[in-house]
Amino acid sequence: MLSQLMMLFGFFALVLVSIYWINQAVRLFDRLIGDGQSALVFLELTALTLPNVIQLVLPMSVFAGAVYVTNRLSSDSELVVMQATGFSPWRLARPVVYYGLLVALFMSVLTHILVPASLAQLKSRERDIAQDVTARLLSEGTFLHPATGMTFYIRAITPEGELRDVFLHDARKPAKPITYSAARAYLVKDDGRVTLLMVDGLSQSYSAQTTRLFTTHFSEFAHDISALFTGIQAEAPQFQHLPTHQIVADYAATVAATQQSPGRAAELLHARFQQPLLCIVAALIGFSTLLLGNFSRFGVWRQIVAALVLLVFVKMIEGVVAAPVRTDPALWPLIYLPTLAGLAISATLLAIVANPRRKGQRAQPSPPSELGAT
Repeated sequence: MLSQLMMLFGFFALVLVSIYWINQAVRLFDRLIGDGQSALVFLELTALTLPNVIQLVLPMSVFAGAVYVTNRLSSDSELVVMQATGFSPWRLARPVVYYGLLVALFMSVLTHILVPASLAQLKSRERDIAQDVTARLLSEGTFLHPATGMTFYIRAITPEGELRDVFLHDARKPAKPITYSAARAYLVKDDGRVTLLMVDGLSQSYSAQTTRLFTTHFSEFAHDISALFTGIQAEAPQFQHLPTHQIVADYAATVAATQQSPGRAAELLHARFQQPLLCIVAALIGFSTLLLGNFSRFGVWRQIVAALVLLVFVKMIEGVVAAPVRTDPALWPLIYLPTLAGLAISATLLAIVANPRRKGQRAQPSPPSELGAT
């Protein structure tokens, strides 16, 4: 049973990860290619988003695998045979618990190590790309928008780095937009400043107050574009980007360094321990709910719907307890309330299945005694 659970879990995880990852990759592709980035940069950034995507879909994959395997065993009457041979519901749930623990272990590696590391690297690469003038501006035949109100176009780039037929529209001041066009241009970086040196061009400035257009022909003109990139500065480390062992080693100093509120920091830290436990809860809810129903030729869709409702209920508890913890960090034990509620629900369902005189089941009448027979 455990091998079937792991196999189906792998299948559902692969499908769900592919769907979520492709959805994020499409949005990322539009943004990066629109900024003139290469396909290699796109693949690198999408790979860095993969651990976080896996973390999101693992609980759903665990639940889907448990429901599918339990439904198949019930349809093939294998569960009936096992129960008839003396296996109690608690004994049948043992492989499901092992299954949830294995996935929870993998989830712990993600939440404590891989996801923070990938998010930190992703943020670092995005900062590097934002500061890379060449990647943001040097793209042939494409209208680029390196900043709000700025439009930049290059018809061609020679092997020597010369820019041909350059167009630059600066509308950061709506009352006085300026347009530059030049036959040739060069990007010059010196002492942290970036200058666009244009040769043989035209400057057009429009005044909204006088509704007049001023044009100036120039043989050489240097336009400082450093202001487009000076807004990108080194940021303080973020709490979500630090591994758990580093946070726990000096919690107070980490909260102060990341400028995170104490309540939010407590919520984020304990959520890293809570999320793996939800994998166990999802597996047990899926198994115990389907085990509760009797065999029906119409399927077990009602039990599946009930399992989904219970799982949504657990997630609702998770959302409700977050607000008090953000207000008062001392209430951090509330973070684990969804796990306790899920385990209590699963235990109740298994206890109902184990009770031979549960509601709706009548006691069988005892056979008549031979001495009382006439």
